[in-house]
Amino acid sequence: MDQELKNNILKSSTTILGVVCKDGVVMGADRQATAGNLVVSKNVQKVVPINEYLVVSATGSVSDIEMQKKVISAELRLKELKGKRRPTIREAANLIGMMTYRNIRQPSMIPAMVGMLVAGTNNDGTTELYSVEPAGTAIKIEDYDANFGSGMPFVLGLLERQYSYNLTIQEAIHLVTEALKSSTQRDTGSGYGIDIFTIQKEGIKQEIAQEIAANFVDKKGQRR
Repeated sequence: MDQELKNNILKSSTTILGVVCKDGVVMGADRQATAGNLVVSKNVQKVVPINEYLVVSATGSVSDIEMQKKVISAELRLKELKGKRRPTIREAANLIGMMTYRNIRQPSMIPAMVGMLVAGTNNDGTTELYSVEPAGTAIKIEDYDANFGSGMPFVLGLLERQYSYNLTIQEAIHLVTEALKSSTQRDTGSGYGIDIFTIQKEGIKQEIAQEIAANFVDKKGQRR
């Protein structure tokens, strides 16, 4: 299993990031999708609202991620109908962790390996961030996390120096933006744009959707 996780970190070409601040949670990701050394898409939104109270971002195989998002939405709705109440973010994160755990232990020639950041708003207005690592453990995050994407070392190094527990939502948006831009400059698996969402008691909102456009500049500083 240790070797599987190490291989997954190397193959998960992406940067996802969640930051807890005093006003809520800020989640962001780059837009590049790769297959080996090939960039197959430059416009993949990796931060995705599942419903009106939950948003996820994932690293791993694209097909596994897409299937997992669909199953999560359906399972949470079933849980809501059966229990006659909306699941808490903790319950949602543990459900996703259980699904992830089962996926990697089912006999398969290609086991599913997906890591996720899960954030949302509870009925009482509180917000929470969880990290579900590729082996299925759901961990509550009190500060920040980047799961196991290839951009993780770059964003964590920056956040280690600049994060504080008293960040406002706007300060957290700025910090996540700078961390993602740093990653896209140095991580070959991340790039082409960023998407940033805020999760507050008022709801989920996309704050930033930016494209990274390449410009060719000659030695005289003229753009081409």
